[in-house]
Amino acid sequence: MHYDRFVVLGDSCAEGLDDPYPGSDQYRGWADFVAARLAHDGFQYANLAVRGRRLDQITAEQIPTAQRLGPDLIALFGGGNDVLHRDWDERTVARRVDAAIRACARLAPTVVTFTLSDISDRVPFVRRMRPRVTALNDAIREASVSYGTLLVDLWPDQAAHDSRYFGPDRLHLSEAGHRRVAGHVLDRLGLEHDWLRPLPGTDVRPGLRGDLRWFREHVAPAMLTRVRNRLTGRSSGDGFLPKRPELQPVALSEVDALGAWAPEAI
Repeated sequence: MHYDRFVVLGDSCAEGLDDPYPGSDQYRGWADFVAARLAHDGFQYANLAVRGRRLDQITAEQIPTAQRLGPDLIALFGGGNDVLHRDWDERTVARRVDAAIRACARLAPTVVTFTLSDISDRVPFVRRMRPRVTALNDAIREASVSYGTLLVDLWPDQAAHDSRYFGPDRLHLSEAGHRRVAGHVLDRLGLEHDWLRPLPGTDVRPGLRGDLRWFREHVAPAMLTRVRNRLTGRSSGDGFLPKRPELQPVALSEVDALGAWAPEAI
């Protein structure tokens, strides 16, 4: 397939946390990898995702910009912040899912959507959220069928049980994880890649000492931030802007930096 205007919507997972460009504080992620594979003369890519955004915020804040950009390919990755929010309500979130996917389907002929993966066996405090993730994924699958999107179903992917696919906080993807998600997207688009091969070697679990360090360095600060945000009425994404708010070409130098695909193969 040939696409000219690729627009990505969503939250931190679509923004690219925890996969920074080497030597940079800017995040890369699966969407940049996909854009590099799609690149050709005239191709343009925008990434409107902002960390911390719920599905209703994505619809209100990002859809109008996407409409102005006129994409022929949209990827929507969201829902994780709805799952973690204290005001979770299954029916409300299902309506948000339907509204977001319906809006995307009206804007572009091809829309890629995603379920969330199952990380409940590696992240203890996420285990109680598992029914929420299941409900969210069911709503995404139903809306994806209703509106004819290309669904990337990450829930059954066994890579979620390998810690090497995740960053230090165990929630956001590492470079290997983002490449794998990009591979799933390219599969659904019918494009060649080699990013779904298993990682060499074996996963080494961190043990009790590693778990304690993870709790001290990531979980405890995140909990304090959530309490502070709740008291002040802020959200984790306040003050952040999309990393690529307008359609821009993907230069071959960017493709080389991504290591995503040999320029001569594009």
